[in-house]
Amino acid sequence: MVFLKTRTYVLCSAVLAHFILQEKLHMFGILGCILCVVGSTTIVLHAPHEQKIESVKQIWQLATEPGFLVYSAVIVIVVAILIFYYEPRYGKTHMIVYVGICSLMGSLTVMSVKAVAIAIKLTFSGTNQFIYFNTWIFILVVAFCCLLQINYLNKALDTFNTAVISPVYYVMFTTFTIIASMIMFKDWASQSGLKIATELCGFVTILSGTFLLHKTKDMGNTNSGSGRGSGRGSVSMPRETPVFTNSGSARSSSSDKIPS
Repeated sequence: MVFLKTRTYVLCSAVLAHFILQEKLHMFGILGCILCVVGSTTIVLHAPHEQKIESVKQIWQLATEPGFLVYSAVIVIVVAILIFYYEPRYGKTHMIVYVGICSLMGSLTVMSVKAVAIAIKLTFSGTNQFIYFNTWIFILVVAFCCLLQINYLNKALDTFNTAVISPVYYVMFTTFTIIASMIMFKDWASQSGLKIATELCGFVTILSGTFLLHKTKDMGNTNSGSGRGSGRGSVSMPRETPVFTNSGSARSSSSDKIPS
């Protein structure tokens, strides 16, 4: 599964933060990690076998089939509408605009990255794939999509709460990547309904674990900030940052308060 290879950072970052950064991994964090492991194992055990690709031209044929061309055209049109119409009007107040742009383009990025990776692998195996123009088109698509994603992802992280952006982006990116993979590579065409349902259950389990990790990542922080003067055993809850409004406006509104 393409998306599973790109999503393991959620679990790894949580575990490494516990041992390296000395961040406490509380009960809900451990439960979130377990859910991610169970969901990933379920998907790996029931995942369809990927097609054996022998040339970049074979991927090009899959990418130029009517189904994937229609999907790509719809993605480009929707992204253009989000960028030129919705982003100037609602980008600073609705995080779904920035996250939507990154997630939609991300699905095309993953498909192109896979094509480039296969081209590099076959080239090192002795079959040069960089003599074909198809390979260079995939490289250009990867470069353009990555630059676009980085730009709008940075805008989203600068404007909204990172703890909210991460799980929402994870869900949308993964969902559109699965859809793109299904359309382009037809991985699930030969699978039974039971296996598909099992994989979907594993996917939902991973999403649940991810949301649990991000939602409770600040739980357990004690005696920080304003909680220092509240008493020895007091626990200060993490201050919520705005989700649907610019963080800069929140800082300006708090600075306007006149101290008594």
